[in-house]
Amino acid sequence: MKRSWIRLGVLSLLVALAAGLHLATRSLEAFLAAPPKLLPTQAYSPELVAHPLWATRVDGGLGRQHLPVEFAFRRGETLSEALGALGFEPQAAGMLTEEVAKHVDLRRLRPEDRYAAMVNADSGLDGFRLTLNGKGQVSAWEQDGQWRSEWQPFVETTTVKAIKGELDDFLETSIGRAGGHPTVAYVMADVLQWDLDFNRDLKLGDRFELLYEEVYLDGKFHRVGSILTLTYENGGKILEAYRFGEDGGYYDSEGRPLQKLFLRSPLRFSRITSRFTGRRFHPVLKTYRPHYGVDYGAPTGTPVRVTANGVVRFAGWDRGGGKTVKVRHPNGYLTAYLHLSRFAGGVGVGRRVSQGEVIGYVGSTGLATGPHLDYRIQRDGRWINPLTLDNEPAAPISEEQLPDFLAWRDELRLALEDGRSPFVPDDSADDLLARADDPDSFHASAPGK
Repeated sequence: MKRSWIRLGVLSLLVALAAGLHLATRSLEAFLAAPPKLLPTQAYSPELVAHPLWATRVDGGLGRQHLPVEFAFRRGETLSEALGALGFEPQAAGMLTEEVAKHVDLRRLRPEDRYAAMVNADSGLDGFRLTLNGKGQVSAWEQDGQWRSEWQPFVETTTVKAIKGELDDFLETSIGRAGGHPTVAYVMADVLQWDLDFNRDLKLGDRFELLYEEVYLDGKFHRVGSILTLTYENGGKILEAYRFGEDGGYYDSEGRPLQKLFLRSPLRFSRITSRFTGRRFHPVLKTYRPHYGVDYGAPTGTPVRVTANGVVRFAGWDRGGGKTVKVRHPNGYLTAYLHLSRFAGGVGVGRRVSQGEVIGYVGSTGLATGPHLDYRIQRDGRWINPLTLDNEPAAPISEEQLPDFLAWRDELRLALEDGRSPFVPDDSADDLLARADDPDSFHASAPGK
């Protein structure tokens, strides 16, 4: 009898739970099916269109405090148009434009440049500031009915940073966890682009350590500078790179150049979707045929780099490859880049191109089912596998420069191990004392850099 009551109680509880779940599900479905609630919008009024951008509910209690309201230039927008939007009268806009033009080439304004109105809560607009990205700032103010201005260039400083880490996710994420700026990943890809294909060679567990520069403008981070030294352990293979010489080239630990005749890949980051083979089922033609290239899957518009110095032999429409560029290189080599969405500006037959130069952009033209790059290499008229290419190195460091390089290499190794800035031979004693107190307060550079 007792067991029957227990069973009845459990059954009642289950029924109640099922009913509650059913009601919650119906409520959720009704909520998702209902149209989104939008905030009411203000009706159109010509007064709103004519209203200056800077006059935005300034609180009268702020007195004479100046309120900078900053904007970015729209593409193609002139300074005169921007001043008009800020509420300047044509005559005042003309006077201010002439004043700013004393310091800045107004034809070279870009969307990344910014301008700000100085709003006085009592009297309105009485100041202007133009900031050129990475260069400096023009400040202008009204004085006795005239506009005055001054130019202040940004103060650029460079610090050296050492990081060590392990690849446990995307390279950018792993570098961030190691304390570095994520964009270091792209600089690393450029340094090792002849020996490491960042599309297929990276493996979880790879280890990296590097010494690189961070550039600051007026104390604010601006960009990643050069990598001074880099060690990357990839599946048991250790790659080393040391920046040296006036051209800023990279060399291995013995002074052999990293630069070679061909880059490992025409794309910095992507994925391989199809490989070189003598028999592949074509997804469009639905038949088996040879595939004499390597397909890299990437979004439409991804820049495509030419992998070696050469001369453009063909830039046009290929029946199967769509928009295609073919480049002739020394020693009987030819590379082809198929299915492009468009060509880079100026790329045409007879144009000389340099290794790493952008010649086009990923697309899906021709016989393609989606955006990708079909990259091919030919030598003496025969197609060869780009992934197994026996690359040819550039010239090594001269015997006269080799001792200087080896000394610089050893200094970089010590700096990387200690996490400090490397010694620069032409530093004064005062500079060295300052470095001992503040190791991040100076700009370190390689000899001849």
